Amino acid sequence: MSKTTPAPAAAAGHSESRLAHFPVALFSTVMGVAGLTLAWTKAHHVAGAPAGVGEALRWAASGLFVFLLVMYGLKMLRHPAEVAAERAHPVRLNFFPAISIGLLLLAIAWLPQAPVAARWMWYVGTAAHLGFTLWAMSSWIHHTHYDIKHVNPAWFIPVVGNILVPIAGVKVAPADVSWFFFSIGLVFWLVLMTLVFYRLFFHEPLPARLTPTLFILIAPPAVGFISYVALTGVVDAFALVVYFVALFLTLLLASNAMRFFRLPFFVSAWAYSFPLAAMTIATFERAAHGGGAFYVGLGWVLLAVLSAVVLVLVVKTLQAAKAGQICVPE
Repeated sequence: MSKTTPAPAAAAGHSESRLAHFPVALFSTVMGVAGLTLAWTKAHHVAGAPAGVGEALRWAASGLFVFLLVMYGLKMLRHPAEVAAERAHPVRLNFFPAISIGLLLLAIAWLPQAPVAARWMWYVGTAAHLGFTLWAMSSWIHHTHYDIKHVNPAWFIPVVGNILVPIAGVKVAPADVSWFFFSIGLVFWLVLMTLVFYRLFFHEPLPARLTPTLFILIAPPAVGFISYVALTGVVDAFALVVYFVALFLTLLLASNAMRFFRLPFFVSAWAYSFPLAAMTIATFERAAHGGGAFYVGLGWVLLAVLSAVVLVLVVKTLQAAKAGQICVPE
């Protein structure tokens, strides 16, 4: 046997070690690919983009979700202590709800073509996300180990993620259910946004690994706009307020683009993808409700940027996985 060829037992042990460090944050890749799927689908309906792109991406997002679910399920079976450590971690615990958000996004994507399956995905995703919300908020309230330095935009994911529920919920459940989840997401967005900006303004900057999560600031108002329009069917003054807050935050982060370009690649870089997708979808939604050619053009620009960002993230993630830089201790 060559000296460079690991023995079977050693190779198996290495695989188990990699599985033990399989990060729950990888479910953010599903959010990014599913968001890109919905953005291309919306562009097809509003601006005549090719339908096949969204259809292919929908399958890709679904396959990715199943793969990650199987891998994390294996981790739960074989390495429960490592899963418990992630649940207790002040930052990583906020990525567990990315699982339910991914399922909700897939429900939205599949609803037109497979309404029965999408309905069940929505039921499971909604129930799971409510459970994650109660768990995360209970952890925050009864904490013994949180500090202001732990606060970052990823804290939006467990609670503000509820604002996604009405997008498909208005078609599969009573309106009060969607308003319930929309209200949770909207009110606690304001609370958590205050905490996050306090931490950013008056304490040390985010570490490099978490800096990409600043893009998550875009998602709550962008998704809030989409959900509110789904609930009411109109773009009124409130809808415009949340849309333009999202647009301002997009411009703010774009003006700091070089800071993000200089960062090394981390899995957290997938935080760029879903918020950009939400902003793209919101812009096409604005165009569909009397926004005019300006918003169609802006939607195309955002879609091009989003597609390029996701492509780069896919390539960087595959390169990092091949180099053994993912599923390792941090």
